[in-house]
Amino acid sequence: MAKLFHSEFRPALRGVQGCPEPHVVQGATRNRLIVFTRYPEPGESKTRLIPALGPQGAADLHQKMTEHTLSWARRWKGHCAGSLEVHFTGKSEESFQEWLGPDLSFRPQSEGDLGARMHQAFRQAFREGAEKVVIVGTDCPGLNENLTQEAFARLEQGDVVLGPAKDGGYYLIGLPRPVEELFRRIPWGTGEVLAKTLETAQRLGLRVSLLETLDDVDRPEDLPIWEKFSSAPSLPSPLISIIIPTLNEEDNIAACLGSRGTSPNTEMIVVDGGSRDRTVEIARSCGIKVIQSGPGRARQMNAGAESATGELLLFLHADTRLPRGFAHSVRQTLSLPGTVAGAFEFRLDTTSPGLRLVERVTNWRSRFLQLPYGDQAIFVRSSLFREVGGFPDLPIMEDFAFIRSLKKKKSGRIHTASLPAVTSARRWVELGLWKTTLLNWGIVIAYSLGVSPATLARWYRKKR
Repeated sequence: MAKLFHSEFRPALRGVQGCPEPHVVQGATRNRLIVFTRYPEPGESKTRLIPALGPQGAADLHQKMTEHTLSWARRWKGHCAGSLEVHFTGKSEESFQEWLGPDLSFRPQSEGDLGARMHQAFRQAFREGAEKVVIVGTDCPGLNENLTQEAFARLEQGDVVLGPAKDGGYYLIGLPRPVEELFRRIPWGTGEVLAKTLETAQRLGLRVSLLETLDDVDRPEDLPIWEKFSSAPSLPSPLISIIIPTLNEEDNIAACLGSRGTSPNTEMIVVDGGSRDRTVEIARSCGIKVIQSGPGRARQMNAGAESATGELLLFLHADTRLPRGFAHSVRQTLSLPGTVAGAFEFRLDTTSPGLRLVERVTNWRSRFLQLPYGDQAIFVRSSLFREVGGFPDLPIMEDFAFIRSLKKKKSGRIHTASLPAVTSARRWVELGLWKTTLLNWGIVIAYSLGVSPATLARWYRKKR
């Protein structure tokens, strides 16, 4: 007979906010959290709420509840070092990326009823190396990262963990291995789901742990539950100031500015160092703020930071384009514990086997040595930028020196986001792959050995 562990069984959890210390708990990255959701299409989402809210209102509520769930799920991922996937239905993966952000992993739900789809999700996760898997929906606003981590902790000693919902279903199910029988002959969508699941678990001799019971939001009478959780004022997303130093970049500046897209709560500042072409004219025609500065990338970026009003600063080269979803990625990255700055993956706009190798080596260096370069669009909090004194006023290697000053002062992580910033391959095209690569490495090595930046700048201009 199955042994039932009720909600008073609470294994001791370590770390901040109920989570183990990230990068400390062995096997933490083997935990996978899967969120089941669908696209907020009017008439297809929250259909039992349509009589009270109308098709669009019901879809809007589903959108907000999904975003609420992903908000705490991202915190869980950052604090607890697990993997996070969104299993979706209703639209394409591209639609979900545009809605929820490209930093998430998306996977379409399989065919069949809810039980068949959940079983397949568990099978895939375990096949890919996960050791403990938890699936949640988006209907219970009371669910959070602490309760979810408690579910993972209980799987250390149990076979099944369930989060009961007051309507007779469950808002969470966790397993340490696939158990197909748990999802067969269950009357999905009824008040018997939890009871039938517990009967099956008992028949199979599984040890079951029950979390606390939560309210879900499915019917008009449930709406006050959501209002209680959504009534707290939400903090606005911090403003991102995008600072672009320019010097004769008329061929690149329009594409660079356009890569911002329609990202809300962002500002762009072009800092021109004395262009003699149409760079300034093009930037102003796009409605972008332009300020003048003495030449020198470090000097220009520092001038842009002085003029910026954002809490977050992003330094973008004029021949680089931001990835779609960059704003969300910047805010999410800088909210990670222990992270002091970030940058995007390095990608060139020309394809060749040699350049793909350059990309791989650069991204390895950026991730494992935590040394991104300026053409990866470095971003940092403005308060920390000012605390370290900004970019040192060097004619070359200002990005390298800036990152080193951050690491020395704060001993924090420089995180490389998974989205690629696409930069021009013009240097490699003009000088050749090997000459450009050897030139770059030679400058880094010489700078590390103490050669002055002024000497390196003269050498660089001569070699070019």
